[in-house]
Amino acid sequence: MKKILSVLIVIFISSTFVFAQDITSYYKVGTVDGSIKDVSAKVYTALKAKGFTIYGSYYPQGKYSNKVIAFTRKDIYGVTLIGKDQRVMASMLKVGLIKKGNKVEVNLLNPDYIFNAYLQGKYPSYKAKLDKVTSDVKAALKTVGADFTAFGGSLSTKKLRKYHYMMGMPYFKDVVNLKTFNSFDEGVKTIDANLKAKKGGTKKVYSLKFNNSKIALYGVGLLNKTKGEAKFLPKIGTRHIAGLPYEILLIDKKAIMLHGKYRLALHWPKLTMGQFMKIVSTPGDIEDMLKALTE
Repeated sequence: MKKILSVLIVIFISSTFVFAQDITSYYKVGTVDGSIKDVSAKVYTALKAKGFTIYGSYYPQGKYSNKVIAFTRKDIYGVTLIGKDQRVMASMLKVGLIKKGNKVEVNLLNPDYIFNAYLQGKYPSYKAKLDKVTSDVKAALKTVGADFTAFGGSLSTKKLRKYHYMMGMPYFKDVVNLKTFNSFDEGVKTIDANLKAKKGGTKKVYSLKFNNSKIALYGVGLLNKTKGEAKFLPKIGTRHIAGLPYEILLIDKKAIMLHGKYRLALHWPKLTMGQFMKIVSTPGDIEDMLKALTE
């Protein structure tokens, strides 16, 4: 009886420990020989082999020593589209490349981190499908690098699903309404045209459109030299570039974005108050840039 009780206690402690494990925000996949171009090609090939589609890429701050690759797969947005709200922003996954001498560091924004943060209480219902996505991404990128060391900070499942930087700060639900159009088509036409014109120093990185559902997700590079990535990235850490680009989401007639005080803190979870104060104007600057794309 004592032996059975001991086994049960061990199982309980082990399962509690596993459940309590924090989820890392980023993985260093590895440091690979070659140029940004060469390593990009390896990443593209690896992801495509697992059925992922590359939707876009760009160079944050306009620096060719850094690159972000955005990709997705049908089984991801098959989940994220449910509900027709800001959870759609979990549809696009990202890899960051950073040039270091003759090598390139390959980093992954942990899909499990974003799925928990954005899907919140809905995550457990789709855990098996989303675990398969995360597993496939890791398996694909293991052909590029085999390190997979955690960095950038981590949060517990509970904190991720109810994340806010500190008391009084916005939550995931506290979106910024950029504009309400007369129709979904008008919204798409306006945002597409403004991105094509690179209004406000922005750049279209990707668009993921579902016309039947009247949903369009845009990834926007913030290349404005005085208000964008060149201003805030050096102050909070360029290693987290896989947390970019920023998003505009058009649902029916309404264009929204995540509040900068939520979105930036979530993707830089080790952000100190000192660092935050150095970019205190950035959430407003980003809102101005993205709002201009809707006008």
